[in-house]
Formats: sequence, C-alpha cells, structure tokens
Amino acid sequence: MNLKDIVLGKPIKNSQLCHEKLTKIWGLPIMASDAVSSVAYAIEEVLIVLVPVIGFASFQYIPKIILPILFLLTILILSYSQIIDHYQNGGGAYAVAQENIGKTASLITAAALMIDYIMTVAVSISSSTAALVSAFPEIHDYKVVVSLICVAIITLINLRGVREASKVFGLPTYIFIVSMLLLIIVGFFKFITGNLHPIDYSQGLLPKETVNGIGLLILLKAFASGCTAMSGVEAVSNSVPSFKEPAARNAKHILIALGAIIIVIFGGMSILTIKLQAIPVAGHTVLSQVSNAVFGHSFMYYVIQVFTSLILILAANTAYNGLPQLLYILAHDGFVPRQFSSRGTKLSFSNGIMFIWIAASLLIIVFKSETHLLIPLYSVGVFVSFTIAQFGMFLKWIRTKEKGWQYKCWINGFGALVTLVVAIIEFTTKFTDGSWLLAIAFPVLMFGMFSINKYYTKIGQEMKLEQFYPYYDKEEITSTQCILLVHDINKPLLKSINYANSISDNIMAVHVCRHPEHAKSLREQWKKLDIPVELKVIETPYRDIIRPLDDYLWQRESELEHGQNISVIIAKFITEHWYDGLLHNPTTYFITHNLSKHKNVSTIILPFHYKFQKKKTDSSSLEVDE
Repeated sequence: MNLKDIVLGKPIKNSQLCHEKLTKIWGLPIMASDAVSSVAYAIEEVLIVLVPVIGFASFQYIPKIILPILFLLTILILSYSQIIDHYQNGGGAYAVAQENIGKTASLITAAALMIDYIMTVAVSISSSTAALVSAFPEIHDYKVVVSLICVAIITLINLRGVREASKVFGLPTYIFIVSMLLLIIVGFFKFITGNLHPIDYSQGLLPKETVNGIGLLILLKAFASGCTAMSGVEAVSNSVPSFKEPAARNAKHILIALGAIIIVIFGGMSILTIKLQAIPVAGHTVLSQVSNAVFGHSFMYYVIQVFTSLILILAANTAYNGLPQLLYILAHDGFVPRQFSSRGTKLSFSNGIMFIWIAASLLIIVFKSETHLLIPLYSVGVFVSFTIAQFGMFLKWIRTKEKGWQYKCWINGFGALVTLVVAIIEFTTKFTDGSWLLAIAFPVLMFGMFSINKYYTKIGQEMKLEQFYPYYDKEEITSTQCILLVHDINKPLLKSINYANSISDNIMAVHVCRHPEHAKSLREQWKKLDIPVELKVIETPYRDIIRPLDDYLWQRESELEHGQNISVIIAKFITEHWYDGLLHNPTTYFITHNLSKHKNVSTIILPFHYKFQKKKTDSSSLEVDE
C-alpha cells in the first residue's frame, strides 16, 4: 500500500459502483442535513435584522415572517418532486432549464447552483464553529483555524467514498433530529405547565421597544434572511443518480421526509424562540439560549450544542454530494474542464470535491468565518435556481400538456413568481451588505462556461475524422514493434498510424478501457472505417490507465527477441495558448514518466498542433496548421 491508499483506502472497482449508492436510510441524513441544519441560524438571522430596530417588539412580527417561509417551502417540495419524476439523470434545475428554456438560462442556473453549494459549505462550517464557540468561548480567537480544519476533515471523508461518508455522517444527523424534537416537546411541556419563562436580559442591551418607524423594507429584509431555511431542498433533485434503484422513487421519499422534518423543527423552534423572547447575543446563538432555558447547563444542553455543530458540518456535506454531480454533468456538456467528469479511486468525483475544499476555504479566510457576513452571498443563488427550475417546469407543462398539467402549471407558475420576488428581495435588501459581489460572480462564471464550451466545440470540430485516408505504405520489415495508444478515432490517431507505418510493419493499437460503452463504440467505428491496424482493448476495473498499460508492456517486453524493441507512440495535444492546457488532462506526462522504467521500450511523443483560423469565405470553419 502507498500513502494514497492509506489516506483514502483501497481502490474500488467500477463494478462496485452500485454498492456506493445511497439507500433511503443513509440518503436522508446526507441530503437533508443542509435544510435541517437551517434551524441553527435561520431564526437568528431574522432577529439580527429586527431586534436592533424595534427590540422585543420583533416577536410580534416573527409569525408573519415564518408562516410565509413554511408555505413557500411546501411549494418547493411539491415542485422538486415533479422534477425528480421527469429528470432522473440528475442536474435538477440545470437539466430543467437546458431542456425547456435554453442554454443561457441553464448556465445562469449552473452558476447559481455553484455559488449556492460553495456558500453552503462556508456558511455551514462557520455556523458550526459559532455553535462550538457558544459552548467553549475560549476557542473564539481560533475560529478560522477550527473552520478550516473542519472543511479539511469533511473533504477527506468524502474522498474516501460516498458509502463511508454516509456512515460517518448519518448517525449525528439522526441524533440532532431526535434531540431537536426532544427540545421542542420538553419546551412545549414546560411552557404549558408554566415552568418556562422569557429570558431576562440586562437593561440597555436593546433599543427602546417601539414599532414606530418600522418599514416594509425591514420586514422584507428579515423575510429574506429567514428564507435561508429553504436552502438544501434542491440537493435531492440534483443527485438522483446517487441513490440506489429505484433511484427516483427513493429520492422522492427522501424529499418528502425532508420537508416534513423541516416544517416540524423550524416551526417548533420559532415558537419556542417567541415564547422565550430569545435575542441574538455576542458569543451565544439563539439555539444555545433556547436549549439552555429548557434544559439548563445539563447533559442535553451540551448534546444539542455538539450535535448542532456536527449537523452544520453535515450541511456542508450536502454540497459535497450535489456539486460534484453537477460538475460531472457540466463537464459532459462541455461547460467546465473535463477533469470534473472523472471518478477517483473511491468512485467519487474527487476533482469536484477538491474544488469545493479550495473555494470554501478561501471564503472562510476572507470573511473570517463570520456567518452573518457570508449570509448575504448565500441565499440569492439558491432562489435564482428555484425560480428558473419552476419556470422551466411551467413551460414544460404548457408544451407537453400531460395529465393534470393545469394543476401542475398553477403550482410551478405560482412558485416561480414567489421565488422570483424572494430572489429580488434577497439581492436588493442585502446589496450593501455584500450581495453586490454576486453581480460580478454570475457574469464571470457564465463567461467562463461559455468560453470553455466554445473552446471544446472548436477542438471537437478540429479533431473530427469522417474518413480514414493513410498516405504511407511501408514494405520493409524492421525490428521495431509499435504500440499506439488510442482513446478516440480522430486526426491525432491518423497521424500516429502514418508515423508508425514509417518505422515499422508490426503495429498494434491499444485502448485501456475505463468505460465499456466507449470501448464498444470504438470497436464498431474501428471496424466500420476498416482501419488496417489491430485494436487491442485492455480492461481496467479501477479507472487507472497507467498500471494496466504497464503490465501489458512488461508482458510484451518479456517476449522480445534479441535486438528487438518496442516504440510506444503517444499523440500529445499542443495547445495554442498556455492557459488552454488547464482544460486538458496531463495524462501524457504520467504515462511517459512511468514508461521510462522499461529497458526496451521507447516513448515517442507525436505532437498534434492546431490553430483556429477563419476562412475567407462566408461560412466559417476550422483549418489545421501542423
């Protein structure tokens, strides 16, 4: 075992992918943790807006804010259950927008979801650290370091595979849910029996209690802050392929269970907060104060604080399941680098997981792990995706007119209108607090995706091969055996074969198969084009190209006679600009480095140059400059 195997565990075969998918029991804590954890800070964010303005009078307005939030949550649950039924390959709002609205809308959705998932990690981890600081004030000065350690730990666990992550994080979620239900039940019982009284704060902590001067803008801002409770609803629809079969059915069951849990816990927590008149205090979260009022500094108080911290870490784990799956779909569509479509040794999308780790860590450092500083950037993105998803479904029902389409139109149409209003409120009311950064982030992300897609489209056209036309016919017999590494039938392959014919008449094309479907298609196309070179396909159960190729070459090398050698020809794509290299896998480097161990094997790097040029005719096309 090497260091990688020790840290991440032994590699998992492709055939074991079905065992890495989530069941309903373990899928619920993994997918619902983001939404469930919102009770730890959503009600507090509402009070942060209201209390400094009107003091204890804030509690008169809490029901008018919480009830619309719960109503909107119900609409979203119904809407996303329909999305799961019709888009079972995952992608959620992105897939809906791509099919029913268009490319631009789908990229807006993709950008919104990327921002939302990254912010989910940063906000959840920062809020988790805040819960720990409430219980252990002595670590206040180290909260950024604590947050970064938490992000690193959750990243490592996810790199070790979905099944392992679900086992590690599943139990704490259930404990948190049970402890919150117990808090609500005991709190209600004490209130009914007259043993629960409002929390007493020192004089001068609050402004004078008054409703004079409170405006609609303050209420809308408080409503927008409380809407963070709805984040995470979209995660289930984005990750339908992550569930065991029947995947769509299991995903819907989890979505409904998620909605029921949120309504009960968030609603119950809001009522207790009103009855206790708990307000945000530096160093003590509202949840900490409520649990202290109900249980005192007993064992249950520390259980709630510790598992609140853990559930907030789990909320970050929702992004580790949703964003890599989304990046995988975007990579296949050519909107992000193709490295995001590759699975790691543990069958997880490791490049997507590492991307989350880096982006979230940078946000935590920049915003000093302060939850309320991150919130303005958080909920706008998710409501943009909510709006586009529901509008896309609204257009779908109008176009297809499936059974019950009128009823579904009303649900999605009304939901789209409400979430659009919320998105506008979120952006405008928090503009000066930091949401203005989104006005920069959205265009930058969309421009990047458009540019990457344009680049890949040009490359695809440049490398397309419709006819096989070798121009070199070698008659001499030489002692050199040539092996051509093949991934696709394209112009670089044609150049490789023509070069191989110039040095040998003993040529074999080798394809290391990571995806059986692709290998099957390659064989069929090879036969159809009648390519005069034998094609050998090497199966690899672990998605590793280098080791199976190395084993094959050791075998071929052992069969060589005196004076014979093997030349491995690798076509290397030479990019036009240095930054284009970021969009291509560095596989050539690792293969050539490994082949240097062989005594009688030579590696030939055959450069394939390209240059995009415009024809002087009206129709634009691509020309090759080799």
